[in-house]
Amino acid sequence: MKTTIAKALFNSHPYLEYRKLVSDLLLENKSTGHEQSDDLTHYSSLNETRMNRLDKTITISDENKQKLSRLKGEYIWLVISEGWCGDAAQLLPIVEKMAIESGKIELRIVLRDENEDFMKLFLTNKSKSIPIVVIIDKVTGSVLGKWGPRPKGATELIENYKKEFGVIDETIKTNLQMWYLYDKGVSTQNEIIDLMQLLNQ
Repeated sequence: MKTTIAKALFNSHPYLEYRKLVSDLLLENKSTGHEQSDDLTHYSSLNETRMNRLDKTITISDENKQKLSRLKGEYIWLVISEGWCGDAAQLLPIVEKMAIESGKIELRIVLRDENEDFMKLFLTNKSKSIPIVVIIDKVTGSVLGKWGPRPKGATELIENYKKEFGVIDETIKTNLQMWYLYDKGVSTQNEIIDLMQLLNQ
């Protein structure tokens, strides 16, 4: 496991480098990942716009800033992502700002399809759902915990829709984006900070 983590860290990108990677691929009409299609490129382009907006508008509450500053130790948040993933686009700007506010967390982003062995360690119900925030102790390199692929409220929204209609279609994808819009990153902040505080006990 340690070799797999070390390899994923070696292949990972800081936030701005990841953003540039996605942007550069879009200029070639491509998305990240092994699979290429017009749909995936379209989603990557939408996500680019979302992330540009969220980078400017997302805020960390004063209470959460204090909690982050009180964390003991130093950490790496290694996030598994792809440019076409709508949930990742909503969540990465939040975790980036949280990492900066803490002063104790380094954010790195690793691409799912290029790091299959690492992804297999963090499956959700046997599926390669992303994003996943993998929390690593910076000193020992050991994995302390993980969070993702969505906040609880967003997960429930998807699960309830799937139970009722049996599919994940454009309607629920739109509803999910609206959920994120109204939540303003609060659930993600609270859930990840609760986990970090638990790991600090």
